[in-house]
Amino acid sequence: MSAKPDPLRALPVDQLMPLEARMEWQALADEIAQHDVLYHQKDAPSISDSDYDVLRRRFDAILAAFPELQNEATSLARVGAKPAEKFAKVRHAVPMLSLANTFSDEEVGEFVERVRRFLDWPEEREIAFTAEPKIDGLSCSIRYEKGQLKIAATRGDGEEGEDVTANVRTIRSIPQVLRGDVPPVIEVRGEVYMSTADFLALNTRQEAEDKPPFANPRNAAAGSLRQLDPLITAARPLRFFAYAWGAAEGDLPSDTQSGMVAAFGTMGLPVNPLTKRCVSVEEMIAQYRLIEEKRPTLGYDIDGVVYKVDDLALQQRLGCISRSPRWATARKFPAEQARTVLLDIDIQVGRTGALTPVAKLQPITVGGVVVSNATLHNEDEIARKDVRVGDTVIVQRAGDVIPQIVSVVLEKRPAGAKPYEFPHLCPACGSHAVRETDPKTGEAEVARRCTAGLICPAQATERLKHFASRNAFDIEGLGDKQIEGFYADGLITRPRDIFTLAERDARSLKKLKDREGYGAVSVKKLFEAIEARRNVTLNRFVFGLGIRHVGETTAKQLARHFGSIEKLREVAVTASADGEAAKAELTGIDGIGPIVAGSIVDFFGEAHNLEELDALMAYLTPEAMEAVAAASPVSGKTVVFTGALERMSRDEAKAMAERLGAKVSGSVSKKTDLVVAGPGAGSKLADAKKHGVEVISEDEWFERVGG
Repeated sequence: MSAKPDPLRALPVDQLMPLEARMEWQALADEIAQHDVLYHQKDAPSISDSDYDVLRRRFDAILAAFPELQNEATSLARVGAKPAEKFAKVRHAVPMLSLANTFSDEEVGEFVERVRRFLDWPEEREIAFTAEPKIDGLSCSIRYEKGQLKIAATRGDGEEGEDVTANVRTIRSIPQVLRGDVPPVIEVRGEVYMSTADFLALNTRQEAEDKPPFANPRNAAAGSLRQLDPLITAARPLRFFAYAWGAAEGDLPSDTQSGMVAAFGTMGLPVNPLTKRCVSVEEMIAQYRLIEEKRPTLGYDIDGVVYKVDDLALQQRLGCISRSPRWATARKFPAEQARTVLLDIDIQVGRTGALTPVAKLQPITVGGVVVSNATLHNEDEIARKDVRVGDTVIVQRAGDVIPQIVSVVLEKRPAGAKPYEFPHLCPACGSHAVRETDPKTGEAEVARRCTAGLICPAQATERLKHFASRNAFDIEGLGDKQIEGFYADGLITRPRDIFTLAERDARSLKKLKDREGYGAVSVKKLFEAIEARRNVTLNRFVFGLGIRHVGETTAKQLARHFGSIEKLREVAVTASADGEAAKAELTGIDGIGPIVAGSIVDFFGEAHNLEELDALMAYLTPEAMEAVAAASPVSGKTVVFTGALERMSRDEAKAMAERLGAKVSGSVSKKTDLVVAGPGAGSKLADAKKHGVEVISEDEWFERVGG
């Protein structure tokens, strides 16, 4: 395709009149759209990448000089669309899981052995794995229907992500239409990233425009993809590697991981050329070494190698544990290190009252990131390493993410440096800070905690921040800074205050819209975001309460087990009054031990917590979580496996039942619904008979769940 020369493009942008700029801008939009069709849909580009980039730079330059054009409609979705007020939420049909990590050759071998043990496969039986670079970017899931890109979402919390479809459409390496014979529906998953060269060029532009530079390519990619205005994303040089998939309808193009990655390539999706199929631990380690060697020359950031079982049927059998698959692991690269000076030790108070020491460092670059703070973990760690203010210390970024002090360079210690004395008073409120004794071991806990509870301003604000945080209530517009300001002014001091904020503002003479940094529109959006969270899933509600030791996974387990906050409260309150049966029910939930159960009981045993819970329930309606495997014949049932299983290992049986929505117990009680008995079953059969529980064989189990 040859275009007629455009006389306007000979003019510098600053010499264009507004009407000329509008005409050229729309002409550029149309031309770029045609090239995108040729490049992404027909695989027949008519111009080079550099010529294409010239068009895009001209387009962006005109937009920068004539910002009023941003309000004009354009059919070019890849260049721009009307900015969204906020990101819509997208629920992943198949959760986006995280990966377990390994850090040595020995741990890679242990990972392979765990896979063999779970499958009960002998050493001589071959299991193939793929090895691929672990891209340091932002995970993204892209749904194609009949080959056409329909919706794209970030990982989010693994179950619910942000709708970034308009932004993903601006990424040149992601096709709008897949090539060839593709499944009717497939969610392609991969990593959005930024090359090293593009990152450096972007930071040069940021500095030239007097804007803060990005810390690293990963942050730049994540920030670019999460822009509310797709025009900004379009101006950022993002790229994509495909390596996995979520929901799919119809036949997959391959029955192996390596085959699927190859199929993605034929569909027009970018895949990493360093992905390799390995049939031994030695091959897996060799590929890791090769990728590690190539790391400095790749032109994009990686932080390790991902190993995956190649056979998809085996992946299905292996299933998942908690938030990660059994069939995959990430082998991380060793952390990079640097030397700097410890200027001070700052004590921060967390939402549970824990006092955490943070090292304030002379700023130093570690792994391409400027580091000025590092974790010191706790007072025992400070004493063990004998870290003193003024010391020269070795700093590394653990897993290339969290900076930490590895050791002290003793020969550089200044004269007169004194051992650090950890404070016994809370720096936020002056209350005593103590180390609790673990009733099980009789030893002091690692963390020292403020005893003030809710009267401590550090804990109060941190608890509120946690309550409104992304993985809890996810109240947009109520971030850390807003909570600190509202708390300081007495507007929000308890979670219930969030849901009366609009009502109180309507009665107040001093309106929120008149606060510095606010306005009528931003306040309206905040009130709408709060209103939308009057209905929240039970697991988010439980997590938002900030119960010690209850993280996201445990909150989901509690939500699935009890189904309502009333039932959880009833059992926990009964247990706090020395209810042995209630305590047994808590510890009987898979994954919840005595320490977690004790925290739950302690929380619901406090009158002020129940008072706040009652107040919250006047404004909220926690909703039950979606049922797992609702169509399964054993969904919601409690199952016990006993005896010698012949068609599957015990671990595999448990994973299979949980995948089908059942709860697996190690003992038989009147609450048990089904006992699956193999040869050699003993006392559990007698218990089943005693409680009138149905008993079936292993073959009958497979018949019941559909093979």
